[in-house]
Amino acid sequence: MRSKLIVCALTLLPLASASAQQGDGSATDPIAVLVGRLSLERYKATIKGLTQFGDRREGTSRNRAAIDWIEAQLKSYGCSDVQRLTYQYQPPPPLTEAQRAERRARAAAAARAGGVPRSVGGGRPRGVRMPTGVNTDPNRQPDARLRELNAEPSKPGERQEVYCTKIGTTHPDEMYIVGAHMDGHGWGEAANDDGSGTAIVMELARIFSSPDVQTERSIRFILWNNEETGLNGSRAYVEQRAALQGKEDPPGSGKYPEPRWLGMIQHDMMMFDHGMPRPDGTISPEQRPEADVNIEFQSTSKFAEGAQKLAWVFHAANEKYATDYPAQVGPHMTNTDSTPFQDLVPAITLRENERGTQIGSGWDPHWHQPTDLFSTYSDKDFRLGLNAAQTTAGALAELTGMTLKSQP
Repeated sequence: MRSKLIVCALTLLPLASASAQQGDGSATDPIAVLVGRLSLERYKATIKGLTQFGDRREGTSRNRAAIDWIEAQLKSYGCSDVQRLTYQYQPPPPLTEAQRAERRARAAAAARAGGVPRSVGGGRPRGVRMPTGVNTDPNRQPDARLRELNAEPSKPGERQEVYCTKIGTTHPDEMYIVGAHMDGHGWGEAANDDGSGTAIVMELARIFSSPDVQTERSIRFILWNNEETGLNGSRAYVEQRAALQGKEDPPGSGKYPEPRWLGMIQHDMMMFDHGMPRPDGTISPEQRPEADVNIEFQSTSKFAEGAQKLAWVFHAANEKYATDYPAQVGPHMTNTDSTPFQDLVPAITLRENERGTQIGSGWDPHWHQPTDLFSTYSDKDFRLGLNAAQTTAGALAELTGMTLKSQP
């Protein structure tokens, strides 16, 4: 495993340093030109387009309609090799009362044992903590139209998720995976969780698919399904595609249906960084001036060393190309679609807050709630998501050896 880590580190660092010498954020920097093709209004419009399908809960007609719409958008951008991955999902049976009692007993024993409490994925929660959960009551959604749109319940069975690929010119057999989950729940519009991340991936697919953009290495843009039920869509991708990495098919064709994975970058909840809850449980209605893009890796993963190096490449790209909000790197990535990849390849997540210690402590009151609506957020919120897109665009351009062809 040590040798794999060294290979990953060598893969990441030369590309990043070479591009850093080239890019200074000026108008002559091709990466700055590419990043400049992102805009607040286009980002907002893509999120708005996703919210027409309500919460896009998996196993419903609104989820399938959203997948059709995403696929059509990717094709309209000129993104090549647009495909779907199909898998089956059967929800697990509910816990028995005995299992619930056992879980409570384990939690009580852990509390009696003392020590520093840790959040899921690691990290120590600090400050005011508020309860979190998933809204399952349709009557908490005051909008009758939205209640009706979200009324169809999820059904088990076949699921699909859509992806497209920017094919590398000199290393088509190597690939970065860029993802976000398009499903949601809670009887809202899933505008932030995770329309905000889905729109980032779609906007990145758009700008990298421009006819004058070339990359030496491939990029796959994928919109996961079934994240909210336990990362089932990304797990299905790993199960079906991991063993196919780097295999030329057909032999001698120069085509690689599943290029070798160099890194996985996930985007999940990108817009709401209003700070810690006040002592009375309320949260500031305004985006805090010190809001930032959280870039997380998992320090306990098998590829922690390579993932940390990847995170710092993104941090450097934020310094050069993000217009408003800075980034910070943390070691507790958890509970999103990068998790199934973390022991196979360097994997990171971009977020609005630390996943375990902040989002998990109630710092976003709209998480899985009827208030996760497009209208809930201000341009300051949307701009935080745009800055995450700028960060990823800059880092991907560096990592993949992006160049701009001169137009005739």
